[in-house]
Amino acid sequence: MSIKNLTGLAVAATLLSAQVHAKTEVEWWHAMGGNLGQKVNEIAADFNKSQSEYEIKPVYKGSYAETMTSAIAAFRAQQQPAIVQVFEVGTATMMGAEQAIYPIHELMKETNESFNPNNYLSAVTGYYTTNDGKMLSMPFNSSTPVLYYNKAMFKKAGIKSAPKTWQEMEDVSVKLLASGAQCGFSTTWQSWTQIENFGARNNIALADNSNGFDGLDTKFKFNSAPFVDHIAQMAEWSKSGIFKYGGRQSKGMPLFYTQECAMTMGSSAGLAGIQENMKDIDVGVAELPFDDTLISTPQNTIIGGASLWVLRGHSDEQYKGVAEFFTYLSSPKVQADWHQFTGYLPITKQAHALTKKQGFYKTHPGTETAVIQMTSTKPTVNSKGIRFGNFLQTRDIINEELESVWSGDQSAQVALNNAVRLGNEQLRRFERTQQ
Repeated sequence: MSIKNLTGLAVAATLLSAQVHAKTEVEWWHAMGGNLGQKVNEIAADFNKSQSEYEIKPVYKGSYAETMTSAIAAFRAQQQPAIVQVFEVGTATMMGAEQAIYPIHELMKETNESFNPNNYLSAVTGYYTTNDGKMLSMPFNSSTPVLYYNKAMFKKAGIKSAPKTWQEMEDVSVKLLASGAQCGFSTTWQSWTQIENFGARNNIALADNSNGFDGLDTKFKFNSAPFVDHIAQMAEWSKSGIFKYGGRQSKGMPLFYTQECAMTMGSSAGLAGIQENMKDIDVGVAELPFDDTLISTPQNTIIGGASLWVLRGHSDEQYKGVAEFFTYLSSPKVQADWHQFTGYLPITKQAHALTKKQGFYKTHPGTETAVIQMTSTKPTVNSKGIRFGNFLQTRDIINEELESVWSGDQSAQVALNNAVRLGNEQLRRFERTQQ
């Protein structure tokens, strides 16, 4: 046989071998841009290197809303990814698409992948589980709101510790204003912090049906006295500078960055951004305040962020790859690294323990506050989480109504009555889509 023929056979054999051993590709659509997106790519690349059977392919699809919308459209066109990252307020929508989703508890069992739901932080997984404790999606980037405060401004005002209650928030703010501060506190994500987590922290229901967990025929009730009193108090505080509104989502953060306000409430995952914008300023992290006229020991806060959902329509081999990737993603080493890099919560007890063992919390003060806040008490029906259809739209309604309170155009009672009425209309719209 000629050298040419031998070479041809060798090339053919090589190509055949490559085809036989080609990795099974698993597409993962996500909403992590910038440094977070780079970290997602790194996690996927490390998993791909760790074994020879599967190739996780992360694809950035834009914002949370854009990512979920794209996944829904792709499923209808039978071009869906195996994994999609969906923000927490999209949970009810994903649950409603029963034919489209492959619940995690079923996936892990049917692929014979080792999986123990008890390893995960209950305050995190509660958001993504059925009432009988079966996990539907894999928690990934979970955060919770905390209180950030400027230690130098506190020292100037003679304040030695962060406020724990809302009454203390007022007392501390008055001292800060007297010492020259322009504003006591601001807040980001006002629906999340001042309505949703106010309810959880003080063990008050936002709605009936166990905050939406028990059925679609849910009705909001966050126009009850505790919520109205809280928002009315904040409106009074806004007149004297104790509280200042800076905009929706995270648009109020510059009030804290520029030291106009000495405190703010925001995502635990925002610490890195705060440190980047306030490099020479010592910032403290404390738990979210609670109302001691309503509760003596505060409950856990509830999460924000997103989880990973598995979509139907793929091969058994791809699902085996998804399951192995989820095991890898939940491993203490990977989760501890993700937690430490991003500021998101560690989703497992083992990742929390490893981070503590590595001394990270000692060298990075404040980074354990959110974990302690989430795990110090057992979640109740009011602090387990929320499950409302069309809640993204309802959040916009709440934002608009609260803004009318801050501007003095409406009372707290009228605004929350409006938000509840319009929010209930959104719930009914969602309910009709599920019939």
